Amino acid sequence: METEPQSPVLAWLDRHFSVELPFLRFARNVVLLSLAGLAPTLALYIALSPGLWPHLLATDAALARFLRQIVTNGLPVVLVINAFGLILFAQLRSRRLSPARALAIDIPARIGAFIALHVVIYPASALMFDSFGGDPAQGLRVVGPTLTQSAAFGNLSGVYLHATLISALPLHMALIGRAANNMGLRAPSAHVLVLGALTIFGLQALLLTGFSALLAGYL
Repeated sequence: METEPQSPVLAWLDRHFSVELPFLRFARNVVLLSLAGLAPTLALYIALSPGLWPHLLATDAALARFLRQIVTNGLPVVLVINAFGLILFAQLRSRRLSPARALAIDIPARIGAFIALHVVIYPASALMFDSFGGDPAQGLRVVGPTLTQSAAFGNLSGVYLHATLISALPLHMALIGRAANNMGLRAPSAHVLVLGALTIFGLQALLLTGFSALLAGYL
């Protein structure tokens, strides 16, 4: 039986996100990795949004609201989903989960958590920060339409979704490598692992879009 691929990226993640790490160190590493995923994704979104950066710089209130959205909405979403993904990664790499079970947990949990966190945060933002005209019901109604644009990077929710790639890719790479190993196949190359991981993430993004569209129709 072939051994599993030991790419430098997976080896680095094994060291910093092992199930053997103390909780506080693991939590610190999750925060740092989440910030490392969120910052460039946010920068790309700003760069692709014509006029956004000059508007933020010219208007103190707009910049304050923008940063508040990142801190109170984006950061919690990215942290929770990345923490979950990295815990699954550690469990998979330590052979406490099979690839099939890890995938069966990851897909509904990642999509469900992304939707559920927005369902909680949007109405809370209406109550705490007067977002959505101070109407929690309006905050709830816009969750579905907003999240349907996430996969297409159409708004800040798309920034948060793609920032979770930093935890999704290693999990899915490890999952594919373990599945190939269990079937006695040759260890996939790094390019194959990345392509497969992106395919799984793309499937999750499409499912998120579908569920969000259903939510929009329901609310």
